[in-house]
Amino acid sequence: MATTRTARTAWEGNLVAGQGQVTFESSGIGTYPVSWPSRAEQANGKTSPEELIAGAHSACFSMALSHGLTGAGTPPTTLETQADVTFQPGEGITGIHLTVTGTVPGLDEAGFVKAAEDAKANCPVSQALTGTTITLTAKLA
Repeated sequence: MATTRTARTAWEGNLVAGQGQVTFESSGIGTYPVSWPSRAEQANGKTSPEELIAGAHSACFSMALSHGLTGAGTPPTTLETQADVTFQPGEGITGIHLTVTGTVPGLDEAGFVKAAEDAKANCPVSQALTGTTITLTAKLA
């Protein structure tokens, strides 16, 4: 069954001085301010497209890794994933680094790293971002 998720942004003004509001329509979790300075300089309480990508990627990767580990007979107790999306004005997104720490009874470090590499390659968000270099650090807790 296919699903569609929707977010909407209302923007006012030019790129540098303007600002907007991104609303998560599907979930109803809220509306958040976005601006060029929050993207290219400091967040100052506002989000950016890159932060939204980081949230999507960390969640998708965690789900894919959990699914892969469970399918291999070693379900995780916990997974903590961070996605760092680097944005360079004039160049765009220049890379994404995933860092995951897991508690997985019955699995050694090499097995965890292999499962994490597989999840990185196969999670739908990673696949959607194939034009970007994605790197990974994985370790057991």
